[in-house]
Amino acid sequence: MTEGAATTIWARAFADELARCGVQDVVIAPGSRSTPLVMAFAQDGRFRMRVHLDERSGAFFALGLAKASGSPAAIITTSGTATANVFPAVIEASLSEVPLLVLTADRPHRLRGADANQTIDQVRLYGTYVREFIDVPPPVADGPALQHLRTVAVRSVATSLTAPFGPVHINFPFDKPLEPVDPDPEFVTAHPIAASGRTDGNPFVEMSVGRSELTEQELDRLASALAAKRGVIVAGAESEPEKVGKAALSLSAATGYPILADPLSGARFGPSEGADRVAAYDLFLRDEGICRALNPDLVLRVGATPTSAALQAWLQHHNGVRHIVVDAGQRWKDYGATATDYVKADPEKTLGALVGRANNSADQDWASLWHTASRAARHAIDADEGDLHEGDVLATVAEVLPEGGNLFISSSMPVRDLDSFGLPREEQLMVFGNRGASGIDGIVSSAFGVAAARPAPTVCVLGDIAFFHDQNGLLWSRETDCPVVFVLIDNDGGGIFHMLPITDHEPAFSQFFATPHGLDFQHAARIHNLDWSNLDISDLGTALASALESGRTSILRVTSDRETNKRRHEEIAEAVAQHVLDTLR
Repeated sequence: MTEGAATTIWARAFADELARCGVQDVVIAPGSRSTPLVMAFAQDGRFRMRVHLDERSGAFFALGLAKASGSPAAIITTSGTATANVFPAVIEASLSEVPLLVLTADRPHRLRGADANQTIDQVRLYGTYVREFIDVPPPVADGPALQHLRTVAVRSVATSLTAPFGPVHINFPFDKPLEPVDPDPEFVTAHPIAASGRTDGNPFVEMSVGRSELTEQELDRLASALAAKRGVIVAGAESEPEKVGKAALSLSAATGYPILADPLSGARFGPSEGADRVAAYDLFLRDEGICRALNPDLVLRVGATPTSAALQAWLQHHNGVRHIVVDAGQRWKDYGATATDYVKADPEKTLGALVGRANNSADQDWASLWHTASRAARHAIDADEGDLHEGDVLATVAEVLPEGGNLFISSSMPVRDLDSFGLPREEQLMVFGNRGASGIDGIVSSAFGVAAARPAPTVCVLGDIAFFHDQNGLLWSRETDCPVVFVLIDNDGGGIFHMLPITDHEPAFSQFFATPHGLDFQHAARIHNLDWSNLDISDLGTALASALESGRTSILRVTSDRETNKRRHEEIAEAVAQHVLDTLR
């Protein structure tokens, strides 16, 4: 068999095996060296194929697909710096525990380290940010070698779906010719399983991805902690929000413990299941007096570190209280070192098992304190009559987005404002964000990926700097099945820095931190033929409902003054805390 034919059957076998393992979405960044992979996937017919000119945007789109679907998505790149442009998405996938397959084409081994064009060292390029790296051998027309390649495909999918979920890097060295060449029929006949896979259509190896579970004795020991009278459940961002969020709500209802649910936990927006969800905790937990009044004797936490700095400080304030963290993966999730018990087990199953052992042990006065604080915070927010601010943008979006809709929330201020002002609601919303590394790159592309994987009205709220970072992502608007309404909060620079002490250091603050850019992003909308609107915050609700109904990708720009926004945040936090204090006395 010729070298070209060997390369073709090699790539086809790998694609076939991924399809058998359930992989459906493949993102392509154009290039020459990746031709064998691209043609193999394109000719297979079982994949949803998408193309983007920018590897970074492509990788973040694949990240969004995998984040929303829970299934691995693949990104294919050519060799050289194209592979490096995928790195930010790999980091985010690793830290937010998202299954992602990174398939990179490489030069043949003889060209490595030999000053060959478009050749860099791609071996273990992503370091510890991938769950596994596999440097695939060069293609050969050999039955056992092809069978081994099929196991590589199965292993890659299984590894990406083993807790903690994450990216897997598979590197393919290809020599020319790169174009498809039909394999020798005699080889296919002589090696039917290697060339064509199992005849029953199943993967070459059936792999079971188990979840760690506690024994009955371990569960009983953990359940004994639920006898605490002043318990609270803290639900952070989750890689499986629909499952773990619901389980956390059920445990809250069964114990009577209030639940502090991060917007990305899956427990903030949707049926409460009888749980008492605390609203606006980020605003009133900033007050030391309230922190002292809300003194727990048990904290049970699932998910990543909460978004709220006030909640993190509250946990630190009560360091020494029994603090149980339930997490299935190997990544340590206790940077504040407040945990007294770290339970490595599947959180959904563990919380579900604890529900059956709980006896509503919460002290009623304790539960009432949290309920009263939450209600008082809501009242103070509703009573505010000051100038509208960026928090009102997030409150409006969380209220207007229809049941079942997707909300992709950018890092920096939008996710913090959603935490503060996005009040719990009984209608289900799915909230996504790139909070693993909390970067602002790739937000536009990730939102499109979520919309593609989960067909539903989709809104992405982001700031002007995040929008600037991923303007290339607007090319995804050409995909007809993933419209997104972007709510662009434009404060002409890095508004979050106005919340930090560095704001007092002018002129360096404006030059190096606030960085006003003066850009008119309407031009970006025109390039991609997108609907564009300039709005006052007061008009956002009506405009957002209309944009969602249109079914088109559009950009709704609301402007904000950074100094005014800072002042209003401080005023509202002070008013909320004061009203909660007065009510608790």
